[in-house]
Amino acid sequence: MARRKRMRAALRGRAPGQALERSCWAEGHEVVVGMDEVGKGAWAGPLTVGAVVSNRNRRIMGVRDSKMLNESEREALYGRIIGWAEDWAVGHASNDECDALGMSDAQRLAAARALDCLGVSPDIVLLDGRWDFVGGGIARTIVGGDATCLSIAAASVVAKVTRDRIMREADGLFPGYGFAEGKGYPNPTHRSALMVRGATTYHRRSWSFMDGLPALGAPRRRPVGTHPQLFD
Repeated sequence: MARRKRMRAALRGRAPGQALERSCWAEGHEVVVGMDEVGKGAWAGPLTVGAVVSNRNRRIMGVRDSKMLNESEREALYGRIIGWAEDWAVGHASNDECDALGMSDAQRLAAARALDCLGVSPDIVLLDGRWDFVGGGIARTIVGGDATCLSIAAASVVAKVTRDRIMREADGLFPGYGFAEGKGYPNPTHRSALMVRGATTYHRRSWSFMDGLPALGAPRRRPVGTHPQLFD
């Protein structure tokens, strides 16, 4: 049997736990879902929300908030998380939907899609931060939840790995923008490619980074209304 790689010293002693999940179970909530998003600040690619139904009968070690982990650590955890979880799902809002709806409604859409893909109906959803992007009276927000709540941290890894894989595929379609390394976020490689080649169909083209780009590639978008398809 292969030995599991030893955890980096910087990650030891920082494990999220199931105290929040246990309190929800004690209150009578049978299906407890952790959710987290990734990609909100990217210039290209989808906004992605992960949902993980916490398993009360099995333990899992090594889970951390995805931002604390490097890419190889997240990839190694991904398979273990989906094998441990009672259920899991991922929902996306495409870059086109981010343009059309705005980021708040796009995040709500991605979250709704993730919940719709679960095979169970959540009794309660645990969210990192202060904003309830789920609605319906079933969410509980936790500041710092991605660092302290196991199901939220697990959802952050699932969302991040899934979106990163999409952006690596995008890199093959649109080389030169650094999508494989930067995952669509702004960095010098990405900025330089935009100035030389213009935007791609993966870009959020209603955003201000499009101002001043050369008239190449996919065109600028300017929303002219609230309907998802209204652009000038």
